[in-house]
Amino acid sequence: MENVVETPHGGPETEVLAKAQRRRFTAEYKRRILKEADRCTHPGEIGALLRREGLYASALTAWRAARERGALAGLAAKKRGPRARRIDSRDRKLATQERELAQWKARAQRAEALVEIQKKASEILGVELPTPRGKR
Repeated sequence: MENVVETPHGGPETEVLAKAQRRRFTAEYKRRILKEADRCTHPGEIGALLRREGLYASALTAWRAARERGALAGLAAKKRGPRARRIDSRDRKLATQERELAQWKARAQRAEALVEIQKKASEILGVELPTPRGKR
């Protein structure tokens, strides 16, 4: 919703609001709110606390779960975005070996294709090739 304000010259002036940003809460603030929520004993006190602080009940639930897990770091603001993955040296070695294996397989296929071409050429020319040992 935009606010319309009259300017000194008589025309309306439109106020453009800055882009909203996600709120971030410190671990100390979260602990303080959790302590206050724990002290609430009468019906409606937690709701009043949440309204006063401008919080949602889901935030309180998430903070309680983090506290139950013992994740003090979980109460701190979390970094957004994908986590950097450390590549294990064994994974790197395995990837290298897989590439080498693929190269050797391709080389073996080429060699087999050459042997087949030689066999067909010898059949066409009528030249008899020596049989490998063990195969007769």
